[in-house]
Amino acid sequence: MQTEKAEKENGSAEAFVALSDFTGGDTDQLTFSAGDRLLVHAKPSPQWWWAELRGVVGYVPARYLRLDAEEEDGSTEDPWQDDEYFGIYGSLRLHLEMLSDRSRTETYRQVILSNSAPLRNKVVMDLGCGTGIISLFCAQLAQPSVVYAVEASSMVDYTRQLVKQNGYDEVVVVLQGRAEDIELPEQVDVLVSEWMGNCLLFEFMVESILLARDRCLRDGGMMWPSSAVLTLVPCQADSYYAENMAFWERPYGLDFTPLQPLAQKEFFTKPKFSHLIEPSDCLSPPCDVICLDMHSLQVSNLEEMKGQFHFCVEKSGIFHGFTAWFTVHFESLEPGGATVELNTGPNSEPTHWKQTLFMLDRPVRVNAGDFISGNIVLLRNPIWRRHMTITLHWSIKGSTDDTENHEGGTKSFPMWR
Repeated sequence: MQTEKAEKENGSAEAFVALSDFTGGDTDQLTFSAGDRLLVHAKPSPQWWWAELRGVVGYVPARYLRLDAEEEDGSTEDPWQDDEYFGIYGSLRLHLEMLSDRSRTETYRQVILSNSAPLRNKVVMDLGCGTGIISLFCAQLAQPSVVYAVEASSMVDYTRQLVKQNGYDEVVVVLQGRAEDIELPEQVDVLVSEWMGNCLLFEFMVESILLARDRCLRDGGMMWPSSAVLTLVPCQADSYYAENMAFWERPYGLDFTPLQPLAQKEFFTKPKFSHLIEPSDCLSPPCDVICLDMHSLQVSNLEEMKGQFHFCVEKSGIFHGFTAWFTVHFESLEPGGATVELNTGPNSEPTHWKQTLFMLDRPVRVNAGDFISGNIVLLRNPIWRRHMTITLHWSIKGSTDDTENHEGGTKSFPMWR
């Protein structure tokens, strides 16, 4: 980051306001707080802009800024982005992807089937029901007294048709609305939902689940899923690194390495969703870093979550980054009954979530016996409520005297703003 006074180019610069705090992860990045006013002098990429704050210039993430004039003309966006969010879930493409995910869908079917007897005459709420598949499983495989299928998107009109088409309209009551607004005529015995997003929490549908739990679930009622775990592992990502970074070394026999810093910012700043890690690319056994009890978790807990990790490298290789996935568990309604698990990790059947890859800025060679320790922080965006930033702090303690293996780092990954 340049510390000298920036040249004043106010004629071409645009004034922006910071939406939330940001800590620069490199020497050429600015650090700023929510409400700070910055002058943007250049926009070299959609993700990173060249800006000035109090006479100091550096790169800033574009997603953290809005035009200074937006507040005055009242054109600020809905922080929940409901039109966009529910618009996506009103299209068939996403439901096709979810219903085609047999691991996900069959797990919910198995939960209902294995609890068919204790579900008899129970009141069930299926929140964010989409096409109503879980509600239909309840009606088909068990005998609940009623299933309240709640959906906020326009898909709800088709859900009603599907319920009637399959002959379960006397059991399944389809309601349209947000969980925060829906009023049920009675408390429910079971609240079931498929609320998980990338890296478990992305999109924060979980907040709606918790609010519905507090309003609608009777004392002693059951939450499905009952618990959730976010898991992390240090990993290799040779092909992804080669495609996006090593490519620029000698394409067509020419030296394109000046583009590597830009490639790093463009391709490695955000996490890579829908990543499929091979088990052989895991450098150590994984570690559970965040554990959620869905019966006791509070909405206030979602603002910031922290976890620790300590990995012992089992095989030598290139440490390119971390891969994350989640697992959810469904407790039985019967005492001593079997718990059903949905695991989205690399040793389970692939799901539509796959895994999430967090790339380091620079790969590090590690050796068997090295230790990678640190912590993870999930910080919810204070403005855009469906988004968050994941920050990883790590240190490497080498098993040899190789100085490369005595280092660490910190990197923040916005998801998505």
